[in-house]
Amino acid sequence: MGYSSRIVLGTLLFIATSVAASAAGQPNNLILFIPDGLRAQIVDEKTAPTFARLRDEGVNFVNSHSLFPTFTTANASAFATGHYLGDTGDFSNYIFTNFAVKASGDTVTPFLETDPVLREVNAHFDGNYLHEEAIVAAAQSRMSTALVGKLGPVAIFDLAAMNDNASSRTLILDDSTGSKDGVPLSQEWLDAIKAAGLKPEAPGRGGNGSAGNNTTPGTLVANFAQQQFFLDLTLRVILPKFKAAKRSFVLVYWSRDPDGSQHNQGDSFGSLTPGINGPTSLAGIRMADMALAAIEQGLKSLGLAATTNIVVAADHGFSTIAKDSKTSVAAKLSYADVNANELPVGFLAIDLASALKKTDTKLRLFDPDDANKEVIWSGGTHSKRGNGIIGAAADQPQVVIAANGGSDLVYIPDSLPKAAARKLAAKIVAALLEHDYVSGLFVDTRRFGELAGALSLEDIGLIGNAVTPVPAIVVNFASRTTGCDRPTICTANIADTTLQKGQGMHGSFSRSDTWNFMAARGPDFRAHFADPLPASNADIGRTVAHLLQLEVNPRGKLRGRVLTEALGGAPSEMPQATARTLESKPATNGLKTILRTQSVGEQRYFDIAGFPGRTVGLE
Repeated sequence: MGYSSRIVLGTLLFIATSVAASAAGQPNNLILFIPDGLRAQIVDEKTAPTFARLRDEGVNFVNSHSLFPTFTTANASAFATGHYLGDTGDFSNYIFTNFAVKASGDTVTPFLETDPVLREVNAHFDGNYLHEEAIVAAAQSRMSTALVGKLGPVAIFDLAAMNDNASSRTLILDDSTGSKDGVPLSQEWLDAIKAAGLKPEAPGRGGNGSAGNNTTPGTLVANFAQQQFFLDLTLRVILPKFKAAKRSFVLVYWSRDPDGSQHNQGDSFGSLTPGINGPTSLAGIRMADMALAAIEQGLKSLGLAATTNIVVAADHGFSTIAKDSKTSVAAKLSYADVNANELPVGFLAIDLASALKKTDTKLRLFDPDDANKEVIWSGGTHSKRGNGIIGAAADQPQVVIAANGGSDLVYIPDSLPKAAARKLAAKIVAALLEHDYVSGLFVDTRRFGELAGALSLEDIGLIGNAVTPVPAIVVNFASRTTGCDRPTICTANIADTTLQKGQGMHGSFSRSDTWNFMAARGPDFRAHFADPLPASNADIGRTVAHLLQLEVNPRGKLRGRVLTEALGGAPSEMPQATARTLESKPATNGLKTILRTQSVGEQRYFDIAGFPGRTVGLE
């Protein structure tokens, strides 16, 4: 048989298989593979050959977008529900919950990437803090479903499966599996794991979990042990059981790498170069790439490749951490664990507390993650994780700061009188506009009106149907290039983090952080197609729901679109994308927030935002 004949026969078999699945009323299988923190432009045949091949064989989403703030759980909520953050209320990894979360040491600013915290926050907000139905939760009653990988974001796809009495729902395997904090496994899954000769206890990250400090470099190894654990269970237990069940399946595989290695890498100790482009970060990228290759091979060996769509989408991009400021009060002080003239974690909380104290001497700064102890910044202390409460007392907050990295959230509790809250918001914006590390502000104009120098939270999809507290102000931090031919590969970003200068972070509104890798291949996708239209993580959620033939009833209106142009049977006429630039009124010092967007119909995509000259690409 000639080569061309084999291609024709293979194509006919492929079509026949797809038609048979459709005729039977069953959707094709789907794997959503999330390489945490994978930048779009870093992927090529050398750094990530499997990602590059899948992208070139299937659909290359060349105009892809993370949602802002560009953090993990925020974008997990978009993948999981198909909604923007204004509906899901998952505004960042650290949020203000307005109640003391016991699972996180009674803090009001918990870190969402733990199972106990997710359980408690979820229970507090009527059993679904996202306030939208998640895709895997909707699929689990009629499909085989599993969520595998990084602690926190995987469970967001089916939060109800975390309950002790939910063992018949979606399988969840994460960092906590087998521990007291982990999601319980059903006896059926425990038996299958034992039969495969494996153990149901996730290993730690080992050396990969070492972030170092200001005197000791971070890790020099990728996340090997944990990745192998998740792969072994996926290839030897989950996929074989899914095949034996003889029904469609959906698997979310969330690879902690390259994110974990890029965050903690010790290749660039105290230096902006090579930053997140050193050997440890590249090893993290290759670890994720090899994981996908192994899953591809597992599908082939089980005869599932032809009926399985693979969607690859990173949650966000990445930048190298910078720690310099000429205007910050916090940077001028001395701390035992911070290098001289560098910003400490919690610098935004210190600088805001210092500014507000000038007009109200009763205001003090407290650390919600350290039993609400007062932070005496003049004495060389800062908060443990960067979060802060500003008020006359910790239980009388006027301002709450949730520090996240490349951007921070500032909350003004609803309990404050309206007039006082508006005056306070204006003071905070004025104070922020004085600092060189700020590059763009977004304000809840429903409460505080329009403020010069800032755009509205509505402009970036953060006002919707959320049930969690809505930030008063979102602060984007400044970024700059360290010098290379592709600025989005070598961006340095001011970050409010415990990590050090030269390590990695995300969360900003630079294109380095919003430009995530995104590609897809399978029976329902076009082949060898470069999609020029903008696409977002919320679109991925909506498209997955469409492919799985799910009827999900939305509560909010901030939804992504189905990426129909990338699917088989796509319309002959490609929709048109339009670009738009929004500008705030200039502040008294001339600063104005500029936001560049694209639109497809009524759907908006957020490219980049900030002050000109302070955000890479926004000249």
